[in-house]
Amino acid sequence: MGKNLRLKSARAARDLSQQDLADAIGVTRQTINAIESGNYNPSINLCIAICKVLGQTLDQVFWEDNGDA
Repeated sequence: MGKNLRLKSARAARDLSQQDLADAIGVTRQTINAIESGNYNPSINLCIAICKVLGQTLDQVFWEDNGDA
């Protein structure tokens, strides 16, 4: 699992700090940092919560596009 640059980009586009996002979904800033840096694989429920705050879909933020249509 590599760095999640899409999460970082989506968060920045909403002008949210890691702390802002963490507070909105009830986790620590360190958790958001670990997800963005690829050191933590979040649960599906956490992924959904993050996407709701960011106004993005799971596909847009978390799932790799492997080119299959």
